Amino acid sequence: MNARIAASRSLPLKRLAASLALLLALPAVAENMDARPENLADLSIEELANIPVMSVSKRPERLQDAAAAVFVITSEDIRRSGAATLPEVLRLAPNLHVARISGYSYSISARGLNQSGNSYSNKLLVLIDGRSVYTPLFSGVFWDAQEVLLEDVERIEVISGPGGVMWGLNAVNGVINITTRSARETQGSMAVLQAATDGVTGSFRQGGTTANGVAWRAFGKTTRREDSELASGAPVNDAYRRTLVGARADWERGPDRVSLIGNAYRGRFDQPFPGEIAAPGVRPTLGQVRSDGLNLTARWEHALDDGASLMAQAYFDHTLRRAEPLFGERLYTTDLQFQHTLAPSGAHRVVWGANYRHSRDRVDNSPTVAFLPARTTQQWASVFAQDEIALRQDLFLTLGSRVEYNEYTGVEWLPSARLSWRMSPQHALWAAASRTVRAPSRLDVDAYLPGRPPFLLRGGARVRGEVARVFELGYRGNPVAPLSYSMTLFHHDYDYLRTTETNPAGFITFDSLMEGRSSGIEAWGSWQAAERWRLSAGWTALHQKLRLKPGSTDVNATLVARRDPAHTFQLRSVYGIDDRRDVELTLRKVAGKSFPDVPSYTALDARFGWRVRPGLELSVTGESLTGGHGEYGSILARAEIERRLGVKVVWEY
Repeated sequence: MNARIAASRSLPLKRLAASLALLLALPAVAENMDARPENLADLSIEELANIPVMSVSKRPERLQDAAAAVFVITSEDIRRSGAATLPEVLRLAPNLHVARISGYSYSISARGLNQSGNSYSNKLLVLIDGRSVYTPLFSGVFWDAQEVLLEDVERIEVISGPGGVMWGLNAVNGVINITTRSARETQGSMAVLQAATDGVTGSFRQGGTTANGVAWRAFGKTTRREDSELASGAPVNDAYRRTLVGARADWERGPDRVSLIGNAYRGRFDQPFPGEIAAPGVRPTLGQVRSDGLNLTARWEHALDDGASLMAQAYFDHTLRRAEPLFGERLYTTDLQFQHTLAPSGAHRVVWGANYRHSRDRVDNSPTVAFLPARTTQQWASVFAQDEIALRQDLFLTLGSRVEYNEYTGVEWLPSARLSWRMSPQHALWAAASRTVRAPSRLDVDAYLPGRPPFLLRGGARVRGEVARVFELGYRGNPVAPLSYSMTLFHHDYDYLRTTETNPAGFITFDSLMEGRSSGIEAWGSWQAAERWRLSAGWTALHQKLRLKPGSTDVNATLVARRDPAHTFQLRSVYGIDDRRDVELTLRKVAGKSFPDVPSYTALDARFGWRVRPGLELSVTGESLTGGHGEYGSILARAEIERRLGVKVVWEY
């Protein structure tokens, strides 16, 4: 038995060694060709401050001028990180807390309230090319289903704080907006092989242009990962296989730009204890999780005179998720969006729009858990408007509001006011006040345990929308060319947070009998210490105080909802040895958490990259070099993040 376990554990190392030997055997290594004529840091610190961002106002504006706490992960950041999955890329954002639960499951949040009951990070809105990947099952994101070809990601804009006016319900504590590159920028061929001690990833891309000027690309990616381990050394049943294929087309005709994006994916995930949905007192034999889906997005943009524009977008998304023997869900979503950006008129710059979403949800219930009714149709509809008013040449007031309808709580009002003082091209001070809401999900209202009468848990007919009133004060500066930094103070007042109440008759229901506040600071910056050496750092501090309302019996609610580190710190160093070789080191320090206890940890990641010749890059990565650690959940179930070594080759031609 011990010999078999030892052999299985040595298998990833053998794969890694074989892959490394393959890479070193490439004849291109011996070629003496001119290096790519670009510095390690493609953009200077000053140019990074001038990057246009879209997520704050849904129109291009300088990062330096954006009146929000927004951090941009560029394509170069992604390349140099060596990350193999989207959640690992998001660790680069200092205003996010990324915690790995198992080999494929993550809890990703901003500004606290990382969990409530069975719902992981349900106050963060995530978009991929304008398509919301929120699930109405629990108002969150199944991160194992969000696969992208990382080499095609143009940038990721991470907003910590509310985004209700621009993006609607559930953009309570943050927005992650992932944008992939136009097909015009991905011509030719690419192949990627990434092998590590815990698995292998391979991907390809082929792009071209038709005779009538339509740029296109087709791509695919497949990943296999082995089981991780508990702190005790016992294996976690979390191995998985995942495959993605897709295509994109872009074309322009005069003032019109059109994009079509399609993806299909298939995943098979072993299901670790306690399973997708934890049921007290029930411990069924867990089967695999099946996660399949396909989506299609069409986007049209039309440029009008004097800087005005129109945008229309539609997407269809079909997902199938089965977690045997707990539940299965089939979800069909259709979403329509329209936006009109008016030409500047005097001191006013106005944008307005509308959104309609329709979903059909069918859950296959089990003896363990049920959603009643099993089949449901939901609709969301909203209109929004925002006006940026130039009070004077350097002072801007932005007023906006969205009115949104949902099936559970009816009409919700999401207003916002932002004031920006652009003291100079290098310094900006801003303040904001917002009201935003997380609408109830099916898990909040329709969940029943066990899946057959008599029910112990009987849904949550009294659950209300979780309300946050948010106040922010921020500063962003680029005082000298080699240095830039950003700092934000925030205060969130929460009301109607979800609780689990025990009825005098002995059964349980969900309710909204908790309130509280969280306050903190987010800060990050970059310093070009030398021509080829850049240092970046980020720090967050968070204080939460939650309390139960009269009548609540949920004595653990405040502990369950406060599973967030009091502070985090990260330091990144990127050094270009020469035009071909670079080294990146990332140090992360995360404070401990309680209920359940998760000790503080320090993690060091490293990457060495070598551009052998134009179109061929090799890299070697090491993750968690300081040793194993846990990041989320009970020690009985959480996976240890062990040392991980990997190699990667990217070939473009």
